[in-house]
Amino acid sequence: MTDGARDGFDLVKLLAERGAERYELHGRHLNHQLPRMLRTIGFDKVYERAEGAYFWDAEGNDYLDMLAGFGVMGLGRHHPVVRKALHDVLDASLADLTRFDCQPLPGLLAEKLLTHSPHLDRVFFGNSGTEAVETALKFARYATGKPRILYCAHAFHGLTTGSLSVNGEAGFRDGFAPLLPDTAIALGDLDALERELKRGDVAGFVVEPIQGKGVHESPPGFLRAAQELLRRHKALLIADEVQTGLGRTGDFYAYQHEEGVEPDLLCVAKALSGGYVPVGATLGKDWIFKRVYSSMDRVLVHSASFGSNAQAMAAGLAVLAVMEDEEIVANARRSGDLLRERLTALIGRYELLHDVRGRGLMIGIEFGRPSSLKLRSRWTMLQAARKGLFAQMVVVPLLQKHRILTQVSGDHLEVIKLIPPLTVGEKEVDRFVDAFTAVMDDAHSGGGLMWDFGRTLVKQAVGNK
Repeated sequence: MTDGARDGFDLVKLLAERGAERYELHGRHLNHQLPRMLRTIGFDKVYERAEGAYFWDAEGNDYLDMLAGFGVMGLGRHHPVVRKALHDVLDASLADLTRFDCQPLPGLLAEKLLTHSPHLDRVFFGNSGTEAVETALKFARYATGKPRILYCAHAFHGLTTGSLSVNGEAGFRDGFAPLLPDTAIALGDLDALERELKRGDVAGFVVEPIQGKGVHESPPGFLRAAQELLRRHKALLIADEVQTGLGRTGDFYAYQHEEGVEPDLLCVAKALSGGYVPVGATLGKDWIFKRVYSSMDRVLVHSASFGSNAQAMAAGLAVLAVMEDEEIVANARRSGDLLRERLTALIGRYELLHDVRGRGLMIGIEFGRPSSLKLRSRWTMLQAARKGLFAQMVVVPLLQKHRILTQVSGDHLEVIKLIPPLTVGEKEVDRFVDAFTAVMDDAHSGGGLMWDFGRTLVKQAVGNK
């Protein structure tokens, strides 16, 4: 390749020339509803750069990120160790993805991951959380010879067809049937779990130790009891730690909060990427992998074209090294405890604030019906238009007035979920709590821009019905 050909593409120049068209380009060529939605709620910002837990706009204003790309940015954005690892792997010019050799990086990353779940033995690398779940579903069905998977109401495990089959939200499932033969039970309902297992056709039970939608933690003792039931009926426990894994909840994995729980299959993704290269991993027991890959004829019975690519593996290794060197899990526990304690202390102060829950840096703030007549009438107006509007009314001024990015925890929920980078500390906790307090003061005053925006949301919600 000549120097002229190499110089023909200039990414920096392209962004400088056309970056301002970002919302128009998306509206014309991608999901046209996304820019429409962002403009409606005032989220159509233009961020110029990002580092750690912050964004900056063209005017140099900083924004605190309490969303972390839905948990992808566990170490924040552009961590220098991860950046260096990616530069190093690109500069190494490895013979990557030949498909017919064994590169060292996948084995090294698998070895490192497995040290955090010593009861598991092998790893399959794909490209996303939903692929990790798909892998677990396939492996469970093949290894047990049974067709059905159990899951929890309100669960979220991904949006590809298999993982959609174990998605507890009807809004995501509608129009995509038929799906796999799967059955939902309530989180914590051991009687329902046992009743379904007695039918003899259950391959496994997939569960988030803490549900992302609404931030609902599995009841104490539930995972251990579920594991015992599953083993008795020769079915597998599948822990979906795509969002909760890698330190998010104050332990390396959320299932580790409950003593004696040892999933047969474990799904991780998001934070393992370092925020750079998509990656998903399914960890499992040796006998499961050996049953799936039972002969040389079945060596490619489950694979992924980009799975185990060098860039993703290098990013994953760098992430795990940073987590150890910078004691990220301990920081998530410490900062999460502080944030949750300070928010919980506000419950008695604000009648609209009903609950603060979660573990580590995965926190749900739930709003509910107020007691005073004036606020109750406004709350009822919002609920009649669309449940979840009040939470959105809190999210918008947090961004517009206080430059803090958050989002509601799910459609039709009056819950805000906080999942910031695991590197945040007391400074970020102070900033969020101060801003949240100001927004809640405004909401309880019964006036101000917050309720004006609420009326706009009501009109929008009614118009969409």
